[in-house]
Amino acid sequence: MADEVALDLEELRQLQSIAKRPRVVSLISSEIQNLEKLSKEAASAPASQIPTPISTAPKVLSSPAVNYVTLGSFSWDQDDDKVKIYISLEGVEQEKIETEFKPISFDVKFYDVQGKNYRCAIPKLNKEIVPEKCKVVVKPTRVTIILFKASKGNWLDLQFKDDKLKPNLEKERDPMAGIMDLMKNMYEEGDEEMKRTIAKAWTDARSGKTADPLKGYR
Repeated sequence: MADEVALDLEELRQLQSIAKRPRVVSLISSEIQNLEKLSKEAASAPASQIPTPISTAPKVLSSPAVNYVTLGSFSWDQDDDKVKIYISLEGVEQEKIETEFKPISFDVKFYDVQGKNYRCAIPKLNKEIVPEKCKVVVKPTRVTIILFKASKGNWLDLQFKDDKLKPNLEKERDPMAGIMDLMKNMYEEGDEEMKRTIAKAWTDARSGKTADPLKGYR
């Protein structure tokens, strides 16, 4: 604002210097006095009284977190080339689907399905797929996720499962080693009572009280 007043004063003084008629000179002089007074007041005013410019930039609203209903119940089948996952879900719109296919996983999200958001994801598939060929087919009461296999063949399961109970060749030669592996897995995955029972059986077996460490709970 101060810059504008200074420019106005400069221009009025130039006009005053070339004005000839007394009335015009008087009007210009009066306006110059008003602007000089305004300029002095602006210069002496505290910073807190100077109006702060109002920002007209649009406010960015943070989007709320999206909640999903997990689709854990579905059926599937396969052939040599692909796997089909069938989900019973009515009211899905193709343009409201978000897909993320990776070589060993997939994540499919369904938005605004009768007021809810749904999600079907498998973080680690049994075998690799071809992401760019995978797709989702929508029908009135069902959705089909089609996964194309990276290599032909049969999948024993849809999800990858690490078979902890499968012994290696060396342990197959030693029956006792297989039993010990079984006990270790049962101990890791069992409840507190199971752990106490196995620990006691293990201690008894080492002390020679029993030759069979599984005796008593097998």
